[in-house]
Amino acid sequence: MKRALPEKFGDEAAWRDQAMALLKRTGFNGTGCWSADELNAGAPQRPVYTPRLNFMSSYGNLRGGTVQLAGHKGYPNSCIFVFDPQFETFAQQHAKQLARLKDDPYLLGYFSDNEMPFPRDSLDRYLQLDPQDPGHQAARAWLARRQGGRADPAKTTTEDRQAWRGHVAERYFSIVGRAIRKYDPNHLYLGARFYGSEKSCPDVFRAAGKHLDVVSINVYGVWTPGEEMLRRWADWSGRPLLITEWYAKGDDSGMANLTGAGWTVPTQQDRGHFYQNFTLGLLQSRVCVGWHWFKYQDNDPTDPRTDPSNRNSNKGIVNVRYEPYRPLLEAMQQLNRQAYPLTAYFDAAR
Repeated sequence: MKRALPEKFGDEAAWRDQAMALLKRTGFNGTGCWSADELNAGAPQRPVYTPRLNFMSSYGNLRGGTVQLAGHKGYPNSCIFVFDPQFETFAQQHAKQLARLKDDPYLLGYFSDNEMPFPRDSLDRYLQLDPQDPGHQAARAWLARRQGGRADPAKTTTEDRQAWRGHVAERYFSIVGRAIRKYDPNHLYLGARFYGSEKSCPDVFRAAGKHLDVVSINVYGVWTPGEEMLRRWADWSGRPLLITEWYAKGDDSGMANLTGAGWTVPTQQDRGHFYQNFTLGLLQSRVCVGWHWFKYQDNDPTDPRTDPSNRNSNKGIVNVRYEPYRPLLEAMQQLNRQAYPLTAYFDAAR
């Protein structure tokens, strides 16, 4: 609740300093997506940060036709506008803002967007767009080349559909990657936070790996991130991984916990156990270079303006009154302070 901040801290600067100190004590060394990066830059204990640039969603806002879905932007027929001739020009213009950041030692790298769609039936969806849409025209031309003549959607195969998803990803990551590196060659390109069925598509990961430094992935639906799953993503892309969303909600928080994708567990101590178990899996994999817990503060049930996935759930390390969840934070601290010794242990065990 916004009114709780001045009541507890006085102003945003005082909140920031205490929040950054809490993260530092707990063993976190940076912030993730949706953080107050400009405000945090003035903190005595300044964190490493990872801004999201919104290339496709910003272009979509100008083009029109997008909607807010639960957790991410929605595009017409789940087709991103990557084949619009104007998108490449837009990306170059959009990236000019990075010139002022290129020498910032606290900047780790950039997310280019959040949770864009690469559905299994992406080819079919592009072919269903209006015939004048650049995405439809690109899909039909691509299919005609692949079929050695005239495009016949009725004859598309599973391999065609997989390859098309890789083609869409290749175009997006190449256009955005060139724009980012033109204006900031010094920091990492962290990708667009994969979240859906693309996580089982090698073609998408191969395309991403050509242009990214690190592949960012939001992971839900597993108690333990299995080594086979993580290594598959790293092998397909040829890149290390950054796990950028995951969490558990506690029944003891008093919140409804009806929105969001994370697990629900009985207590804050159980949330801490989940944190330790999950991160041990990441460290043991030897292909993950970091993780971002989602998120700092619980959802505010009184704010109807938030997207539908962030309405009434216990996701934070603090509640809406900025009160820390001590059992969760103690478990996080215990693991975080041992992250490097644990990495050495798992490496030596090979």
